Amino acid sequence: MEQRILGKTGYKIGVFAFGGIVVRDTPQGEADNIVAEAVDRGVNYFDVAPSYGNSQEILGPAIRPHRLKIYLACKTGQRTKNEALAELANSFKLLKTDFFDVYQMHGVEPEDVDTVLGPGGALEALVEAKQKGMVRSIGITTHHNEVALKLMNAFDFDTLLFPVNWACWLKYDLCQKTVLTEAAKRNMGRIAIKGLADRAKDPNDDAEGAKGDGYPKCWYRPIFDDAGLADMALRFTLSQDLHTAVSPGDVRMLRLGLSIIDKYRGSPPAPSAEELKELKKRADLVGNTIFDSTGSH
Repeated sequence: MEQRILGKTGYKIGVFAFGGIVVRDTPQGEADNIVAEAVDRGVNYFDVAPSYGNSQEILGPAIRPHRLKIYLACKTGQRTKNEALAELANSFKLLKTDFFDVYQMHGVEPEDVDTVLGPGGALEALVEAKQKGMVRSIGITTHHNEVALKLMNAFDFDTLLFPVNWACWLKYDLCQKTVLTEAAKRNMGRIAIKGLADRAKDPNDDAEGAKGDGYPKCWYRPIFDDAGLADMALRFTLSQDLHTAVSPGDVRMLRLGLSIIDKYRGSPPAPSAEELKELKKRADLVGNTIFDSTGSH
């Protein structure tokens, strides 16, 4: 698998990463095998969060044999220093590690910015943890352009995890190039999410069978039923100015993404001009993209 340098972290990571929710509610032996398979196929960046159910408890033992060969990223959804430090300590325990390669403020919303950056905010916890060697790099995750830019302007973060989705980008330009451009100027590691997302879910999508997608761990409808679209969508994401794309939260989608990477001998090319035209046409037909024209979901 092609590897790219994750910005100022210096980590050399594969272009397709492991979304930790993949192993949520999975028997331990099965999870161990899924992780081993991913590592064997070139995955060396794993991303997880406390909000992903019991994923940390399962992922910890599964990655233990591979820990020194992979990069492990975790997150805190807490907004104050003390709460974030407590969540960090619990993640260490559950994931059976004594350091994180990347630790991130998770899903920052516009109303959270002043709190996380202010006195006693979560940023203080991340800085303290990095100073003590508990985490090697610190980052941010958000779905909002304005939040990403405000946080980057306020502090020298190491990484950014951000949506880069074909339908949203081509229909609304929601994942604006300005965010990735600014992150690149700062030599931040740029990590994409939602690369294999199709559209927002409707009430029937979590049901098994013809009316549903049967992917309850994905909060959006993944592109599971159109191999050509999935191929172009993932290559579109990876053709932007970023380093890796995190898999959707289902082992079948993890394997689909890996099969696309493998198809191109590890280095998927950017979509051609004709493929971009087709993606734009398909994007305009998506009535309920994962984010609407305002960036809401």
